[in-house]
Formats: sequence, C-alpha cells, structure tokens
Amino acid sequence: MADDSWPSPAHNGRAVTDVEYEKIAARFSDNGVYGSPLDAAVVSAGTGLTVTIRPDVYASVRGHAWYSGTSTVTLPIAANSSGQTRRDRVVLRLDRSTWTVRAAVRQGASSIAPDPVQQTGDTGIYEIPLATVVIQNAAGTVTVTRSELYAGARVRPCTATTLNPNPVPGEVAVETDTGRVRLWNGTQWVLIYNSSSVITVDQPVPKWDINVSSTLEVRSGTVHLRMGSFERTGDAVAGTTPSRLPVIIPSDYQHPTRAIYALAYITGAQLGRITIYAANSDTPGQVILTQHPTIDKGEFVLPQSVSWAVSG
Repeated sequence: MADDSWPSPAHNGRAVTDVEYEKIAARFSDNGVYGSPLDAAVVSAGTGLTVTIRPDVYASVRGHAWYSGTSTVTLPIAANSSGQTRRDRVVLRLDRSTWTVRAAVRQGASSIAPDPVQQTGDTGIYEIPLATVVIQNAAGTVTVTRSELYAGARVRPCTATTLNPNPVPGEVAVETDTGRVRLWNGTQWVLIYNSSSVITVDQPVPKWDINVSSTLEVRSGTVHLRMGSFERTGDAVAGTTPSRLPVIIPSDYQHPTRAIYALAYITGAQLGRITIYAANSDTPGQVILTQHPTIDKGEFVLPQSVSWAVSG
C-alpha cells in the first residue's frame, strides 16, 4: 500500500475514522486531567461503598475530551470479603468499542492496586489513573488516595523579559537570549538549566601577584570557581591579619546570603582558609584570606576549587 495522510481530499473524501482521529489527536494533547495537584481532588470517598467524582473536571485520554459534568458522579465499589485489604483503581477509560471516555473502577485482587490498562492498538481500552481506593475486609466504607495524572504544560520559547505572566505549574520556558531554561513550580520560576562560558575573575590588588588566572563557569545554577595561584610581592602579612586576594566574583554569581569557604595550600606545606563573601555582605564578591600563618614575600597561596548554588 502506498503512503497516506489525513485529513486530505485524497483520503476517503476527507472523512476521518475514530482510529485515524486517535492517531493524530493522541499527539496533540497529553493524557491527563486539566489542572494541577493544587486543585481539589477529583475523586473522594462517597457514602458507604462508593466514590464520587467532583463536577466540572476536564481531561483528555488519547486526544478524546472528557468532562465530569455539572453534578457529582457516583461510582460503586464492590464489597470485600476476601479476608484481606483490597485496593482498587479509579481510572478514566477510553473504550474503543464505543469510542467514549468514562470514569470507571478497575477492581484489584490484593493490597496492591492494579495498574491502568493501556492498549495502544486499534481496539481495546486505554486508562489513566485518578485515585486508589482502599477497602478493608468486610468494611462498609472506603478510603481514597488521590493519584490523578495531570496533562502536561507547554514548553515555550521566550526571552528573559517576556516570560509568560500567567504560567501554569509544570510550564517550561526556554529563554532564547540567555539560553536559560526555567520551570514554573506554581509559585515562582525556578532555574533548571543555564551554562556560561569560562569567565576570568582576576582583579589585581596591592602586594599580590597573579601567577595563574582565576576562572569560573556556571552550570544549571551552580557556580564552579577555580582559583589560580598567587605570590606575595609585598611585605610579610601576619597570621592575625586578613588579606584580600586578587579575585572578584561578579554580582550575578555571588551567593545571595552565605559566605563560601575554601582551603588554601601555602608555601611550606601550610594551610589557610579563604572566605568568598556573599552578595548581602559589606564586601560582596571579595575573596579574602581570613585564617593563615605568616606569609612572607615570595611565598605562594594555592587555593582549592569550590562550587556553590546561585539563584536563577
């Protein structure tokens, strides 16, 4: 058979069957309830051995829209006389024998809830989860644990200044001007990816010489600083005297609230402590040798590399 496409005047007079519609629509829309876990539960325990579906819920299953209606839907739960706890699964079910989506109960056989059935052929059923129902042995009531599958959000291209002002939880934004990727978590845009080039962060200061440059890189909200090596060119600095090193951290890469500490090796197999000051300090971005032995002229300080998180 030759290749085909639809809808098209060349395909069955532009008529599309249910099977053909699903082939297209299943990729147009994610499976799931429209909304987020911040919304009220779709399924709740009803009176006795029943569960209820709340009104005005929309969802999609393989591209087929479902609406719970304007009033509460009640589903019966089978009695449990097995002698052990049973778990059922409330699902939305696409039945390809009727091409309808309905809320249904998939009865379990043990304390483990059955998985939704997801047949992807031209016949059979396709289910997505809404809730788990626990029925104790001989119980007259049930308990419900919500487990709605929610439809995914969009991935949108934008710039750093044109983020969607009304995002939905799970929405992802790709900033074309910065290369950053952000996720809306329901409260704020969270940085999930960014990447900088190698940035040199040298800043000459009196009485220190830079032998190897200091550089930093940013990967997904984490600053990775590789400090270089520094030679004392001025008079000796006493062990009780802090001394600023020839490094400065740009404001975009300073930790907002916390100082960062690093170890340094000093000529003569000695150790020192370096403090990298936070953005909210009196000396933001400065790198200062805060604890150290006396360092004489011509001696070297070799700091270790260090990393920290920055806000996006």
